Amino acid sequence: MNQKDVLSLQSMPAASGSYGRPPCRFINREFFIITYESDPAAIRQAVPEPLQPDGSNTVSYEWIKMPDSSGLGSYEESGIVIPCTFQGEPCNFVAQMYLDNAPAILGGREIWGFPKKWAKPRLVVEDTETLTGTLHYNNVLVAMGTTPFKYNVLDEKETAKAIAKTQVNLKLIPDVDGTPKIAQLVAYNLENITVKGAWSGPARLSLIPHVNAPVADLPVKTYVGGKHFIADLTLPYGRVLYDYLQ
Repeated sequence: MNQKDVLSLQSMPAASGSYGRPPCRFINREFFIITYESDPAAIRQAVPEPLQPDGSNTVSYEWIKMPDSSGLGSYEESGIVIPCTFQGEPCNFVAQMYLDNAPAILGGREIWGFPKKWAKPRLVVEDTETLTGTLHYNNVLVAMGTTPFKYNVLDEKETAKAIAKTQVNLKLIPDVDGTPKIAQLVAYNLENITVKGAWSGPARLSLIPHVNAPVADLPVKTYVGGKHFIADLTLPYGRVLYDYLQ
């Protein structure tokens, strides 16, 4: 390969790229989100400056099932999102993510800085009535959430607006000597959103302490509620919101 060939490659390894080229289109992407009030000091510790927690003291624990994802495959995901602001503008900080798909982990970390680690999340309907999310890390249950299946109908336009809200990741990539090479806040907005159904209902969440999957570091104090929706959408490339090295 010459230099032009090298620079045209999408990803490592050169012989067979690990993931496809964005934008990524998701069909029938299913979300289960439990929002709860947590400890404000723990939230502040999890959110990197210059982002600011939005003052609600809330955290959203998510399960996402992605059966049809262009360039990435079919997989499920689970993690923590914290409502924040950046220079007064609302956004969501993606604090932790766990999933069972190598292309999505590699591409997510290398392009957008998603905080992805390998684990086994699952989202299923148990005994026809309870939408149930679980997360196992190293074969240990670290999270379980439940809500009644398709309980109350939500407004689909408002749901689409919520999906389109600016999301922010902390992207950290070291240089060959271990010093920081990339240290950025990366923003992105999901696009071309079509909501196919949206529901709300009461929800419960159990978080179990685990050193390598510290979801319980943001403990549940009070439940706000659960949301369940299905949508088609596109994940485009991101943009640098803040560069820690400049």
